[in-house]
Amino acid sequence: MMVAAVASQSMGFTRAQLESFRDASVDDLIGPGLRLLFVGINPGLWTAATNTHFAHPGNRFYPALALAGIIPRRIDPAAGMTPDDREMFVGRGIGIANLVNRATAKASELTATELREGGVRLVELVAAHRPVVVAVAGITAYRQAFGMAKAQPGRQPEPLGEAELWVVPNPSGLNAHETVATLAAAYRDPAAAAGIELSGEADVVDVGVDG
Repeated sequence: MMVAAVASQSMGFTRAQLESFRDASVDDLIGPGLRLLFVGINPGLWTAATNTHFAHPGNRFYPALALAGIIPRRIDPAAGMTPDDREMFVGRGIGIANLVNRATAKASELTATELREGGVRLVELVAAHRPVVVAVAGITAYRQAFGMAKAQPGRQPEPLGEAELWVVPNPSGLNAHETVATLAAAYRDPAAAAGIELSGEADVVDVGVDG
């Protein structure tokens, strides 16, 4: 907790400021030509404060995308994505949304009803935007949202609407079972399935970002 407090102050947020974003919503990052839609569980407070998905400095999402070659460069989202960052994502056919669009300090604060309703929201979102592949980041949340208690990570046997469906690891720093390297490997396969142009095996070193 001390580390989080110091980090938030160094980036311009006090704990009280972050708490003021509790229950806020965050815009989906979706553009034309969507091919790969990453789906988080719900926004954290830092994400809500910056209107940028996976924005907490301890989150490994963007380092993993760079390591996997899904994006051509690293970005630092902690102060919010720049217009160039957003243009780069959308231009590559990549989007980001959430199952539940209500900001909380922890995903465990969500109710079972919210997650089930989030599953319905995602089905509607996929029908509207027609991505080739959907990658849900978090196996437990996926199981709860869709009533799939025995679902396993990876490509799912049934599509989500017309989209190929994958469940990939949550990149939160709280997910101690994963590293930037293992996340990169898990994200690369659905990106390839979506037809995202990938760089060669990236040589970006895991610098130990671990929230």
